[in-house]
Amino acid sequence: MLEVVDLVKNYGKFRALNDLNITVSDGIIYGFVGPNGAGKTTAMKIMSGLLTATSGSVFINGENVVESPRALREKIGYMPDFFGVYDNLKVDEYMDFYAGAYYIPYKERGDIIGNLLELVDLSDKRASYVDSLSRGMKQRLCLARSLVHDPEIIILDEPASGLDPRARVEMKETLKHLQVLGKTVIISSHILPELAEMCTEIGIINNGALVSSGSINDIMRAMTKKRVIHIKPLEGVERLASLLSEIAIVSDIRENIDNVEFEINGDDKDIAGVTAKIVGEGIDVVFVKEKEGNLEDIFMRLTKEDEND
Repeated sequence: MLEVVDLVKNYGKFRALNDLNITVSDGIIYGFVGPNGAGKTTAMKIMSGLLTATSGSVFINGENVVESPRALREKIGYMPDFFGVYDNLKVDEYMDFYAGAYYIPYKERGDIIGNLLELVDLSDKRASYVDSLSRGMKQRLCLARSLVHDPEIIILDEPASGLDPRARVEMKETLKHLQVLGKTVIISSHILPELAEMCTEIGIINNGALVSSGSINDIMRAMTKKRVIHIKPLEGVERLASLLSEIAIVSDIRENIDNVEFEINGDDKDIAGVTAKIVGEGIDVVFVKEKEGNLEDIFMRLTKEDEND
């Protein structure tokens, strides 16, 4: 588990991070979202040991890595938004250089490098020069580099920046595979729909502070206090809408072509009760589905509300 506690970073009179608090559980993909200048990169650099905080702490499994930076470097792999590659090196030479930087024994490097290049689908490029790779391949190579010491937590700052759609899909699949392997992934991105599809939890940062954190649906429920439900009947959309209008906890009923959408002020038990009442009235139900939260809507609302405070 990674915990960021009361993290502050000042640049002169400017406060980039303002008592930032984050908790990231083991084995999840955590999306770190915020407008430009919100403090994402600053926070990620402090988490990775590349920047010193003005005050506050970063804990990994209870160990304060601000006080033990070497322990931090062993447990975290960091991929910056802008990274350097050595164009005059071949791919395996590039990986060997970083393996050496982490004091990995020479005899073990070959297998480690081979496995990582296979993970990021670059096995056939092992003897190629780095400058011959496409941008997407260089991104995947940098990801492999950040994994060379087998870290518990991987921090990725805008890893899909500048990638074409196919390369973004490949990156997304690689990150999901890392989660399956038990890695904890913290990722920032401006491509909100992809984060929503990929991440277990989302943290939204604005003006250097965390304004909301959790699953997208949990954040949406906390914001709206109501849940949006779709019910599709086998037939009789108008009758279903009329029946729903008689239920006190149901509001904002909208008839669609083959289903009815409505808001309900209640929990799972209340939704089950409404469904049972509908079925009890002789309406055959094809499906009952809760409308999922939209990360873009959440982001715009929370950052706008914070600016207006």
